[in-house]
Amino acid sequence: MSEHEVPNVNVGDIVKGTVVKVEDKQVLVDIGYKTEGIVPISELSNLHVEETADVVSEGDELTLKIKKVEDDEIILSKRAVEAEEAWEQLEEKFNSQEVFETTVKEVVKGGLVVDVGLRGFIPASLVETYYVEDFSDYLNQPLTVKVADLDREQDRVILSHRAVVEEENEKNKQEILQKLEPGQVIEGTVQRITNFGAFVDVGGIDGLVHISELSHEHVEKTSDVVSEGDKLEVEILSVDRDSERISLSHKNTLPGPWTNIEARLAPGDVVEGTVKRLVNFGAFVELFPGVEGLVHISQIANRHIGTPSEVLETGQTVNVKVIDVNEQDERIALSIKELEQEEEAKEITSYEKDNDQSSFSFGDVIGDKLDKYK
Repeated sequence: MSEHEVPNVNVGDIVKGTVVKVEDKQVLVDIGYKTEGIVPISELSNLHVEETADVVSEGDELTLKIKKVEDDEIILSKRAVEAEEAWEQLEEKFNSQEVFETTVKEVVKGGLVVDVGLRGFIPASLVETYYVEDFSDYLNQPLTVKVADLDREQDRVILSHRAVVEEENEKNKQEILQKLEPGQVIEGTVQRITNFGAFVDVGGIDGLVHISELSHEHVEKTSDVVSEGDKLEVEILSVDRDSERISLSHKNTLPGPWTNIEARLAPGDVVEGTVKRLVNFGAFVELFPGVEGLVHISQIANRHIGTPSEVLETGQTVNVKVIDVNEQDERIALSIKELEQEEEAKEITSYEKDNDQSSFSFGDVIGDKLDKYK
């Protein structure tokens, strides 16, 4: 085309031009026509624009769509070209479920507005996997998203960051499941407390510490031992990769009640305990939480008895003498009989001693009375 020829312009045509002037509410573009084309501020971007200079500068090369031709005035749109390209790209991303990065441009009621070549919206419920009270920290920040819904006729683009997070969590969960093996001891965080135990996060997946595995002692309520947010050392008891269930134990990471028992108890010690169980061959007495010793039926009383219940009852507090301690076998032999025998021996000794000291003659008693008759 010679420099004197003027191109035909029609609504819908795509043209290229150079920005020659940036005004407050519009931009003038040289597209080779006899008059300069006008790009209104509303046609510069699919997002809200405060000032034209925020989007373009003089000398910029732009690809534009002709929106209107009237009396040699040509209205152009940068937004329409970008939207067309963006719709095509978004449809491809939606079909392939591609994860891509965008930037948060606005925080509005109900969610976030992002730039995806056109105006995209992330509802509050699709931002994170957890509740977010204040979204102000997200402004101008990059965010990975997936297209959740597209409706070109309604000009609706719904995106989700939550879907990306959930996908990553699921991937991490599977990786963790493959690594976990029974017997491993790891640290976790208590996520949730129930009446039957605590769910502990062990790196992106929750495992259950049953209430019976929280302590060596009997636990009435889970909350008596742990609270949400607590860091907890746990041992993996079992891993079911198909059902994604992990059984954990905190008890197994704690020193057992029998640990160093020989340093706490020695033969000859006399300690107080509680009768926990009566059996036909004796009585089990709890000395420390989780530590029971056996008083054999022959060691219950300093006389012959037919059954332990003749002398003892469950829940009774008794003093016992330690006969033997075996930490390895977790066995303690106790005796009540020896204490009774020792007590009897003391009483006899005391009686004999008192008898010696109180020896007297008949004369000692009536001697002063005899004096009256002398």
